[in-house]
Amino acid sequence: MATTMPDTRKRRSRLGWVVVRVVIATCSVDYDGRLSAHLPLASRLLMVKADGSVLIHSDGGSYKPLNWMSPPCSMAEVAPDETEVADGVTAVWVVQHAKSEDRLRIRLHEVLSDTAHDLGVDPGLVKDGVEAHLQKLLAEHIHTLGDGWTLTRREFMTPIGPVDILCKDSAGRTVAIEIKRRGEIDGVEQLTRYLELMNRDPHLAPVTGVFAAQVIKPQARTLAEDRGIRCVVLDYDELKGIDNSEHRLF
Repeated sequence: MATTMPDTRKRRSRLGWVVVRVVIATCSVDYDGRLSAHLPLASRLLMVKADGSVLIHSDGGSYKPLNWMSPPCSMAEVAPDETEVADGVTAVWVVQHAKSEDRLRIRLHEVLSDTAHDLGVDPGLVKDGVEAHLQKLLAEHIHTLGDGWTLTRREFMTPIGPVDILCKDSAGRTVAIEIKRRGEIDGVEQLTRYLELMNRDPHLAPVTGVFAAQVIKPQARTLAEDRGIRCVVLDYDELKGIDNSEHRLF
């Protein structure tokens, strides 16, 4: 729920802003500290977050602010000096970092909108399609790699770390699978090290490798195939059963 903020100082608490404050204003900004930066007069989005951070955005640049101050910092609204008043400044925000000399001075000429929003407790980002999810789904559907394939175990430990999946192919041969969201050369090198160690174990050898990812870079594919490692592109939705070709109309 949004609330108008006629007197912003009344909304201060000991730990900072009790809500997220969103201001659209015509302003200029000066940053002083380890470096100096200036934003000339323009209409901008100003955000004061509950953690104390202050961010200045333009209508561009995607998510990245033009300038900002990270916590711990304090913010005070002060009266403009005579020169600033002559330039049309109506209010000044001074944001001071608590552990350095870094300071933001935001000069407000006209406030077009000033609201506050209580966002409540954030549960955090829940990621879908991370490597752990891919590993679990591929283990449950190991037949995706071939008829007659069987799972031995997930997270098979070696002296240098765990192999994502250890399984048997239709001929009963051991296969080590390394899973990545994006398959790059580093992942191929990692699987190569696992295979070198595992092939020294007479109980496992011979061990072949599968490099599985949602996207595999051409250089990684070339390196893997040169080392006799099979590359498999994983379709996350298909593994989840969302994109099942048997149920398509076309």
